[in-house]
Formats: sequence, structure tokens, C-alpha cells
Amino acid sequence: MFDDFFKAIGQLSDKRFRSVLLKGIGLSLGLLIAVYVVFVWVLGLFLPDTVTLPLIGDISLGVVLSVGSFFVMLGLSVFLMVPVASAFTGFFLDEVSEAVEDKHYPHLPPAPRQKWGDILRDTFGFLGVLIVANIVALLLYLVLSIGAPFIFWALNGFLLGREYFQMVAMRRLGRAGAKAARARHAPKIWLAGALMAVPLSIPLVNLLIPVLGAATFTHMFMRLEGARL
Repeated sequence: MFDDFFKAIGQLSDKRFRSVLLKGIGLSLGLLIAVYVVFVWVLGLFLPDTVTLPLIGDISLGVVLSVGSFFVMLGLSVFLMVPVASAFTGFFLDEVSEAVEDKHYPHLPPAPRQKWGDILRDTFGFLGVLIVANIVALLLYLVLSIGAPFIFWALNGFLLGREYFQMVAMRRLGRAGAKAARARHAPKIWLAGALMAVPLSIPLVNLLIPVLGAATFTHMFMRLEGARL
């Protein structure tokens, strides 16, 4: 499993791989900036322009928000990068998997192209389940605050591992074959997903994980199911 991840890291020198990585980082940053702009705009509707503090005097909230913007975005990224990683599969997973296969598995024939309608349906289906599951899990985070990080990693590891492996496997095995393969390797997929969810909760590092995760699961699929192809 770790060998799969290190193979993914080793391909960062690949021009095609770096191109997708930059696209993934751009998508992630774009979403974070958009959410931050909306967040500041909503605060501006309810907060006064200035506040008066003892011994300090008047302070512009606009300045405070500007100074704190970087830290706000880092904090938001911990939560937002999980749905970003989920949405990533529909937009870029094919490009990542093709780059990995061309470099490490050149004997494979080209994977059949999936219909965009099917890809979007699966992507939004997985994304919807992930968002709903995390909203429900908020109650557990509040009740079991000490264990909240482990609940977060376990839950999202299960969901992201399921999604990434399913989408990678569907390229070669079709929907039914991918579902059967996922059932055969469910514990390993969950563990790999959890190992992906942990760095997703680390600001800045998490920008790299959707691409590296897609490459890792491509290697994992080939290791577990390659003999069947």
C-alpha cells in the first residue's frame, strides 16, 4: 500500500502528471477562495464596519478579516478538501490513471472511454453521500469531541476509498466488475482511504492529495486486480 503511494510520488517528474496536479491545485484553491469570499460577504451583512475595543479604540473589521483571511482559508481547507477530493474523480481521474498506466503498465490496452453522463452521475452521487454522511457525523463530533479526528478519518476514508477504487476499477472492469472487485478488497480499500483522509486534513499538504490519491488507487487496483485483466 505504501509502495503504491511512493510510486505515485515518484511520478511527479512526469510532465503529464504535473499538468494534472496543477489543475487539481487550481480547482482546490478556486473553491477555497470562492467559499472565503462568500464567507466574508455574509459576515459583512451582519457585522458593523468598525468595533471599539478598550485601550485600543476603533478597529476596522475589514482589516481584521483581511489579516485573518489566510488562516480562515487554511481552516476551511480541512473540511472542504474532502468534497473537493470527491469531485476530483469525475474531472481528472481518467487523466491521472492514463498517465500512471502509460508509465508503469504500458502492456495494457487503452481503457474504454466512459460517457460523461455516467461519470457525472457517479461523481455527484458519491459527493452527495459524502456530504450527507459528514453532516450527520457532526453530531458524533460534538458528542465525542476527543475522538472526532478518528471518526472523521474513518468515515471519509471509507467513503473516499470506496469512490476512488470504484472509479478506477470501472475503467477496466465496468460497473458490475468494479463493484465485485471492491467487495473482494473492502478492508484494504478502507485502510487506503483512511491513509488518504489523514493528509487531506493537513492544510496546504491537502492540495496535493486528490492527484496523488488517484494515482495511488490506480497502482492499488493493478496490484490487486491486474492478474484478472
